[in-house]
Amino acid sequence: MRKFLGLLLVTLLPAGAGAQTTLAEYRRAVEAYSWQLRISRSLSEEARERMGLAWTGYLPRLSANGDFTYALRHRDGIKSWSFAVLPELVQVIYGGGAVQAAYRQSALGYDAALCDEEFSRLDVRYAADYAYWNLAALGEYLASRQEYVRIIRSLKEVVDWRFKEGYIAKSDVLMIDARLSEAEYQLITVEQNYAVALHNFNILRGYDGMHEETLAQSVWDSVPMPARMPFGQVLAARPDYAAAQLRTEASRIGVEAAKAPFNPQLSVGVGGAWQPLNPNYTGKTQLDGSLFVRVSVPIFHGGERRRAAGAARARYRQQEWSEAALHDAVLREELNGWTAVTESRTQIEATAESLRIAGENLEISTYSYNEGLVTVLDVLQAQLNWIQLYTNSITARYDYALAVAAYERITAR
Repeated sequence: MRKFLGLLLVTLLPAGAGAQTTLAEYRRAVEAYSWQLRISRSLSEEARERMGLAWTGYLPRLSANGDFTYALRHRDGIKSWSFAVLPELVQVIYGGGAVQAAYRQSALGYDAALCDEEFSRLDVRYAADYAYWNLAALGEYLASRQEYVRIIRSLKEVVDWRFKEGYIAKSDVLMIDARLSEAEYQLITVEQNYAVALHNFNILRGYDGMHEETLAQSVWDSVPMPARMPFGQVLAARPDYAAAQLRTEASRIGVEAAKAPFNPQLSVGVGGAWQPLNPNYTGKTQLDGSLFVRVSVPIFHGGERRRAAGAARARYRQQEWSEAALHDAVLREELNGWTAVTESRTQIEATAESLRIAGENLEISTYSYNEGLVTVLDVLQAQLNWIQLYTNSITARYDYALAVAAYERITAR
C-alpha cells in the first residue's frame, strides 16, 4: 500500500523545478493588467473632473461680446462702420441653490465612483482566484487521468500476457481494451479543458495564451477557513453598497436641484463698453463702465417646477429601492457564500477516507489479479472506483478554494 501511495504522490504532485507563481503574485499581475480596473479608474477621474466643474459655479465669470457693423447706405459726415466690445464680470450671489446642489451631487458622485473602483478591484481579484484555482484543479484532473491511463496500461500488459499463456479468455482482453480506449478518450477531453484554462489564466494577466506556467499552490494545499463576518460588518465593508447609499443621497439632493432654476436668483457684476461715438462722425472711440445688480424671479412657468420636482422625487424613490434591493442581494450572497464554504469543507473531510480505502482496494485487487485470485472485472471496478473518488476529492477541494475566494469577495476582505 505504501508503495502505491508513494508512486501516486510522486506522479500527481507538480514538479519543483523552475519558477512558480503564487496566488498573491498572480493577483497583482492581473490587477496591473486588468482593463476593467483601468476603465474604473478612468470613471473615477471623470467624476473628479465633474466635481471640479461644478465648483466653478461659485467663481466669478468674465465674458465679452462684440460686434462689427457696416452700413450699406452712406450718410454725409457719418462713417459707415461701427463696432462694440462689451466685457462683463459677473458674480452669482444666489443662484436658487443650483450651484450648491450641483457641487454636492458631483462630490457624492465622485465618492461613489471611488467605491465602484474598489468593488471592481474585488471582482478582478475574484476573477484571478477563479482562473488560478481552475488551472490548479484541471492540472490535478489531468495528472489523475494520466495516472489512470498508466494504471490501465499496466494491467493490460498483465492481461495480454495471461491471454497469451492461455490462462484467460478473449473477453478479458476485450474488456481491458474497451476500458483503456474510454480512459484515453477522457484524457483527451481533460487535456482540452486544461489548455482552455491555461489560455484564460495567461490572457487574464496579459501573457501569451500558450505560456506554460507552474503554480506554487495546489488544491491539495490547506486553504485557511475564513471566520464568518456579521452581516452588519459585511454591509459596512461592501463598496457597492456604500456607492448605492451615496447615490441615494445624491438623488435626494437632485430634488433640490430640480427646484433651483425656479427660485429667485441674484448676481452682481461690472460691465464695460468700448465703441465709437454715436453718431460716428470722427471714428473716435470711448470706454464706458457700469456696476449692476441683476435679479431674476420666475413667476409663472405653467407648472414646470412641480413637474420637474415630481420627476426628481420619482428618481429618488427608485434609488432608495435599488439600495434596498442591493441590501437583500448582499444578505443572500453572504448566506449562500457561507453555506458553500462549510459544505465544501465537509465534502473534503467526507472524501478523504473514501479515497484512502479506494486506493488500498485498488492495490489489493491488482495484486490479487496478478496472483490469479480475482477476475479482471474486479480490478476494472476497483480502478473505476478509485478514479471517481479521486476526481470527487479534487472537485471538493476546488469547490472549497473557490468558495473561500467568493466569500472573501462577498465580505470585501
